[in-house]
Amino acid sequence: MRLLFALLLSVSLPAFAQHNHPAGHMAAKQDAPLTDGTVKKIDKAAGEVVIQHGPLDSIGMPPMTMAFGVADKGWLGKLKAGDKIRFAAEMKGSQAIVSRYEIAK
Repeated sequence: MRLLFALLLSVSLPAFAQHNHPAGHMAAKQDAPLTDGTVKKIDKAAGEVVIQHGPLDSIGMPPMTMAFGVADKGWLGKLKAGDKIRFAAEMKGSQAIVSRYEIAK
């Protein structure tokens, strides 16, 4: 019985360790530094926000104006052109997305 348990445990642990655990993934998003930006356009149909931003070290991007996907589509109804924000970005596949934001004070 112990041998069977040990065998099952040894087979299941590597699969568990490789699984993308949401709690750890969210922690990484929270640690990304915030960058200053200005919302230029909201495109609800495309699910994107265009932001003029400073350097994004978290994804290796220099200052520019570009379209980002968003982690939460509800944000597209809250943001508006001209908003000054601080935001974190990450890569999801080949698309840069806003993983969190706050209105700049």
